Amino acid sequence: MVLCLLALLALPAGAVMEKGEPNITAQTTMKEVRNNPGIKNSGFYTYSQDKDCPPGQALWEMTTVEGYTNEYVAEGCAKGLNLVIENYNNGVQVTHSFYTDAEKAADRTKNNTGLFYFPAKAENAKFALILAGSGANESAELEEGACTAWQLHELGYAAFILRYRVWTDASDDAPLEDIGRAMQYIEEHAAEFGIQPEQYAIVGYSMGGHLTGLFGTESVGYKHYNVPKPAALLLGYPINDMTYIKPIYHVIQDIGAYGPKYYTRNLSDEITPDYPATYHWHGVNDTLLKELAYWRQGPQLEAALQANHVKHVYRVFNNAPHVCGIGTGTDAENWLVEATAFWEEQCA
Repeated sequence: MVLCLLALLALPAGAVMEKGEPNITAQTTMKEVRNNPGIKNSGFYTYSQDKDCPPGQALWEMTTVEGYTNEYVAEGCAKGLNLVIENYNNGVQVTHSFYTDAEKAADRTKNNTGLFYFPAKAENAKFALILAGSGANESAELEEGACTAWQLHELGYAAFILRYRVWTDASDDAPLEDIGRAMQYIEEHAAEFGIQPEQYAIVGYSMGGHLTGLFGTESVGYKHYNVPKPAALLLGYPINDMTYIKPIYHVIQDIGAYGPKYYTRNLSDEITPDYPATYHWHGVNDTLLKELAYWRQGPQLEAALQANHVKHVYRVFNNAPHVCGIGTGTDAENWLVEATAFWEEQCA
């Protein structure tokens, strides 16, 4: 303790706890966001991996939060970022690593992972793990993660945003390993987080929805990591079938490898009667799902859930484009409220 105190006293003035102002809006520039001490010092990830390089950072720094994300989630993202700042100012450790330093030294791709913690308003709360969407070298921790974490906080839950490995880092089912290790870390530190270690939900969007769905299966999911079965899976426009892009992912991630991978598995083929209760939705104006063959996505997943008599809710909205997160200004605007009520029914 004495050594720690001496180390703190040796730091430059203001370096111990430089607080930021929770004054971010949809029109705040990304440079202002990233220079805010509460964001910068908390370690919260505001980039996407494809933009996380000097040229990308310079290109996007004068873009507003709304321009960097989209019109549907900008307000929610701003509120989520302000919540990060408030938590940091209150002494909360926002960023956690679920891999050891030795593991990250042995595999550099594990450096591109993280867990971002949003405590609940009260102790002993239920929690949800959030998996944003990803595609190629782009991920949506800010677009879909921050706004969802903020809304879950408002609903009384604790939330964790998972930064999982994508694209060239995601070989050999690395994203599923990231979910498993993150869940082990959360379970091991449940008392510190002030959460109930069981009856949790996972919220997944797009590719994050595909991974969330697979983690709920017996074949490749939670049992392999010795963590409790999720009480509910809450899936926003999940990818069920990646048929048209499987060859691309195989060449980029697992060239020369054989056997099924997360991107070669159709979620609907892995569902069994003891699959977790599932709330899933998408929009009829979702252009990405149309490009991937609309009927292979939500409708095929719904057919599998019905065939296996899994408790579930299926919603199709007229106005819910891809990457709309909590969907402000869309038909899906209140989906998370309904989905969490469904989750609570499973825990009763």
